[in-house]
Amino acid sequence: MARSDKVTAVDEIAERFRGSSASVVTEYRGLTMSQLTTLRRSLGEGATYRVAKNTLVKRAAENAGVEGLEELLVGPTAITFITGEPVDAAKALRDFAKANQALVIKGGFMDGRTLTVAEVNQLADLESREVLLSKLAGAMKGTMAKAAGLFAAPASQVARLAQALADKRADEGGAAPAGADTDADTTDATEAPAPAES
Repeated sequence: MARSDKVTAVDEIAERFRGSSASVVTEYRGLTMSQLTTLRRSLGEGATYRVAKNTLVKRAAENAGVEGLEELLVGPTAITFITGEPVDAAKALRDFAKANQALVIKGGFMDGRTLTVAEVNQLADLESREVLLSKLAGAMKGTMAKAAGLFAAPASQVARLAQALADKRADEGGAAPAGADTDADTTDATEAPAPAES
């Protein structure tokens, strides 16, 4: 590879490091071109699988400020640069590695630090952002439906509740004294009725 080509390759890889939300380093020794094509398709549009020379990747990582990958860059190396959802790409890599023993996940880089193989697998075990958002939306929808049901209670239920509360207060207050309201309804017993005219 000519020096100018190497400089171009280093710049391109460094730019991919800078533009990625995460990257995963793999060894692909023994994979056929057909298998590599299948792997690239399984990663989707949010990830790029790039085969590169270790010396170029080391220089590019240094240029991009990515530290800690040196020990992973041994043997035939390919890096998955993830610009989309890291969980989805990690799942695709893990699943492909299970089906194709020739693909070996070595580690990765995310949020300014290196990832171990175990951490890449833990990332793959997480639910994607879309799934978590849909679960949150479902929970919120259920809560909103309950609230709407409470607010839409018929007025008759409110009236019955108010009457029951009034009845309870009346029972707690005791019965009214006997004859308290009878003055308005009866005539005074001491008054004699008017005599009838003949």
